[in-house]
Amino acid sequence: MPVRSLVIVEDDATFARTLQRSFERRNYRVRLARGPEELGLLLEAETPTHAVVDLKLGTSSGLGCVRSLHVHNPAMPIVVLTGFASIATAVEAIKLGACHYLAKPSNTDDIEAAFGKAAGDAGVRISDRATSIKTLEWETIHETLADAEFNISETARRLGMHRRTLARKLGKRQVG
Repeated sequence: MPVRSLVIVEDDATFARTLQRSFERRNYRVRLARGPEELGLLLEAETPTHAVVDLKLGTSSGLGCVRSLHVHNPAMPIVVLTGFASIATAVEAIKLGACHYLAKPSNTDDIEAAFGKAAGDAGVRISDRATSIKTLEWETIHETLADAEFNISETARRLGMHRRTLARKLGKRQVG
């Protein structure tokens, strides 16, 4: 069996170490990067076979990391994890080369299953329920947040709302 190597791009050191230990128990060789700069240095030295990327890396977006990983190795399964799930960022992650997009909290089983689902499933059930106004608001906020590279002040300006109002809305709905 070929050696499976995994890069985890995550700025939360505790969560990254937890994932690292869990994947090492599954016989992955794991490397950690806290952001785009560390990922760039890591990719100069090696080519991982798998990747897990957090969508929000401090003030940076993980989408740039997804693009870098995909350019480095187009066959690499890349899973994006986020506590800020939205349709807009999911679509962009897939366009940039991710094979799957998971909302936090997700565990090692979820991530490993996502590595194996890179082809997609045309049989996924379509919901009968219409999208609510609250969901549409949430999607608009997160699409604008991603477009503003997770800058809350700029997002609030683009949405025409007070920064504190936006921060409160984000705090109420944050998943992970």
